[in-house]
Amino acid sequence: MTRLPMSSAAASLLRALLSRAAERRNRILLTDYRSTDWQSLTFAGERHELRFRIAGPKAEALYDRVTGDLSEAEFSVPRRILADIAIFGTPTREPDGSISFAIEALTIDE
Repeated sequence: MTRLPMSSAAASLLRALLSRAAERRNRILLTDYRSTDWQSLTFAGERHELRFRIAGPKAEALYDRVTGDLSEAEFSVPRRILADIAIFGTPTREPDGSISFAIEALTIDE
């Protein structure tokens, strides 16, 4: 299995999102990941796009736990501030009951 190269900010964000599920991690599959450098006149950081697939029974309930009140949640991302996080696009519900969705986030270096 090949691991996707991931920055420390993205890895911390992924761990925080998975911990919201309060479920075994093998229920949530990271299907794609992209991170790009971001900067404004006064700040620098990264913009992240993470794509997931939740399979198995009760995928809807697990999706709700991961994404519920996402923009209001507190996340621990060492040495960074989570400036923005949101569901990107519309979740896709597959015939087998699985749910595919994407999350975008912006982390800023402290």
